[in-house]
Amino acid sequence: MKSSNPILNNRVLEQSYAITEMPMTVTGTMNKLLLLSLIMIISAAAVFYQFTLQRYDFVNIIMIASIAVGFICAIVIAFKPDLTKYLAPVYAFSQGAVLSGISCFLESEFHGIVIQAISLTLMVVLVMAVLFRAGIIRATEKFRAVIFVATLSIFLFYLISFIISFFGVNIPYFSLEYTNNISLVINIAIAVIAALNLIIDFDFIERGVRTPLPSSYEWYGAFGLLVTIVWLYIEILRLLARFNRNR
Repeated sequence: MKSSNPILNNRVLEQSYAITEMPMTVTGTMNKLLLLSLIMIISAAAVFYQFTLQRYDFVNIIMIASIAVGFICAIVIAFKPDLTKYLAPVYAFSQGAVLSGISCFLESEFHGIVIQAISLTLMVVLVMAVLFRAGIIRATEKFRAVIFVATLSIFLFYLISFIISFFGVNIPYFSLEYTNNISLVINIAIAVIAALNLIIDFDFIERGVRTPLPSSYEWYGAFGLLVTIVWLYIEILRLLARFNRNR
């Protein structure tokens, strides 16, 4: 059985492990996720402090550097899961800086948008967790295949857009100034795909517990879940900004 999340390496669940340590548990994975979230909050607070000092150029530099660090960490972890416990905290710290920077700039323009985005993100995570536990949405092979293709396509779209932006070419969708019905539909569709990736993450953790994987892979499961939550938050934040611009 394969995961459709490009971040979570399929080979992890396909290998056999001689358990010489405690097996992976859901509780252990959630504890790792909480720790990574705490690291992310600390980083976000530091960037927020810089923003309050009106060091906007410095915040932008931190955001760009953090995006690069987070991307490198994600790629390395995808191919070297054993390094997750070392790189996941680095990823969390870098993404805290990115999310804080984006949130600060948008909050300064649309008061209250950040608390709305956080609330909606937590609500979506809770709803998807309930739907998964109730078996209403199942991570079947077909479901994984569809989400894999959609997620990979979005990832490549982001990557290409990021690269060509250095040459002065900007795709209209990424600019919040370019807000119309098409951009709203695209934004909603991407947010839905991000939300459905939570099902894949929950399924990966559940299968990791059943396999069972060593407890060190709790970091791996927590990392995959954090990646999806970060992505979902960004898409919801962008969507709220577009709705505010359309008023």
